[in-house]
Amino acid sequence: MIFQHLLVFALAIGLTLAPALVTRADEVSKTVSNMIQTELGVFVFPKGDQDASTQANDSLSCYDSAKERTGIDPKVPAPPVQVADTGRGGGAVRGAAGGAARGAALGAILDDTSKGAAVGAAAGAMRGRQGKRKAAAQAEAQAGAATAAAEKERISTFNRAFGACMDARNYSVQ
Repeated sequence: MIFQHLLVFALAIGLTLAPALVTRADEVSKTVSNMIQTELGVFVFPKGDQDASTQANDSLSCYDSAKERTGIDPKVPAPPVQVADTGRGGGAVRGAAGGAARGAALGAILDDTSKGAAVGAAAGAMRGRQGKRKAAAQAEAQAGAATAAAEKERISTFNRAFGACMDARNYSVQ
C-alpha cells in the first residue's frame, strides 16, 4: 500500500516536471539552432523525422567534428595577414636628395644654386614623406583585404566540413 502511494506520488511529480523539462529541451534546441545560423550563416533542415533535440545534438556533434577536422574555431578570428613591406626606407632622405638636385639645377639657371638646392631639398623631403605615407596606407588596405579574404575562406572551409557531417546524418544545410 505504501509502495503504491509512493509510486503515485513519484508519477505525479514526474508529470508535473515533464513539461518544464520539455520546455527546457526546446529552449536548448532553439539556442543551438540560432547559434549555428548566426555563427556560421547556415540553415539546417532535417530530411527525415529528426526532432529538435536530435537536431541540436547532431549540430553540436558536427560542429565539434568540423573544428577537430579542420583545426578552425569559427569563434576565434583569424590572425591578421601581414603584407610584406616592399617599399625602401628613407623616403624623406631620398626625396630631399632628388629635390636638392632639381633645386640646384633650377638655382643654376637663376644664379643661386645653394638657395635652389635648399628649397628643392625641403620640397623633395615633403614629397618623399608623403609618398611613404601613401605606400603605408596602401599596404594597410591590402593587408585588410587579405585578412578579410582569408577569414571568408576559413569559414567556408569550416562550413563545408560541418555541412558534410550534417549531410551524413540526413540533414540539408544551406
